[in-house]
Amino acid sequence: MAEMFYENQADLERLKGKPIAIIGFGSQGHAHAMNLRDSGLDVRVGLYEGSKSWSKVEEAGLAACTVADAAREAQMIMMLVPDTSQSQIYREHIAPSMDAGKTLMFAHGFNIRYGQIVPPPGVDVSMVAPKAPGHRVREVFVQGGGVPALVAVERDATGGALQDALAYAKGMGHTRAGVLLTTFAEETETDLFGEQTVLCGGVSSLVKAGFETLVEAGYQPEVAYFECMHELKLIVDLLYQGGLNFMRYSVSDTAEYGDYVSGPKVINEQSRQAMRQILADIQNGAFAEQWIDENHQGRTKFIAMRQKDLDHQIEQVGRELRRMMPFVNPKEVTPGSGGA
Repeated sequence: MAEMFYENQADLERLKGKPIAIIGFGSQGHAHAMNLRDSGLDVRVGLYEGSKSWSKVEEAGLAACTVADAAREAQMIMMLVPDTSQSQIYREHIAPSMDAGKTLMFAHGFNIRYGQIVPPPGVDVSMVAPKAPGHRVREVFVQGGGVPALVAVERDATGGALQDALAYAKGMGHTRAGVLLTTFAEETETDLFGEQTVLCGGVSSLVKAGFETLVEAGYQPEVAYFECMHELKLIVDLLYQGGLNFMRYSVSDTAEYGDYVSGPKVINEQSRQAMRQILADIQNGAFAEQWIDENHQGRTKFIAMRQKDLDHQIEQVGRELRRMMPFVNPKEVTPGSGGA
């Protein structure tokens, strides 16, 4: 059984009086900084000079400073900038201040798992990884609740790394919902696998393949969009609430029967073999090496793939349909833009 921790197993007092640096003020950064601040902890936010987030930090009533100053002042340093930026930021601005007894923290284990950041001996290395986007982490905390999180310790130099990480998780509100003990390797490998085979890669490819199959067979693109993308949210909401069986309970018997007889034809042994290879590439570092190299080479292939999907017919059709459905709160991504 997985080991879980809750409110009575975490002591927030461990962090009282310990300066905490949140590096970055994006989706996760703002939630971490504000939740910890509201829990009575001493927080500052480290940013690069000239960052557009500087004023946002100050407007939120938080202290803003350079990454180097934040790292120098803090006892605990949480890295919440994009994976591909972390190693350079660490080397240039944080490493000089990583004295023995300090704690270096992460919300995702990529840079530790693949050796992009190697903290010095004497430094605790731990992780608190919320299982929700930052805005949701903040929203639920303000409502008096918390979202689940993962906790891991890569190095316990002080003898109190896990207890400090749990205290941090309590300050975030996670122990209200439950914090699951894992390792940096397990969190990183399962996270990458889930993103690539199911949550992002798998769903995107399945939706596009279904849409293309219907359009190629002569059906209207608008009808194909509704069947293969728009209605997906309805199914995901049912899965989120009650798992596969609740989803099947909630749909028609015809849909449930089709699930059983046709699903395995789409996701078959060939699909599973591809998943095994993807997992192997994650485990042996091949994917990480490929992604790191892509960033070193200027992201040309990545940008080309992003543009190709921005131009896909399902995106063009969907954009026009969503504009007619204000109740879905439609969002649009312009060419050349994208996430961090």
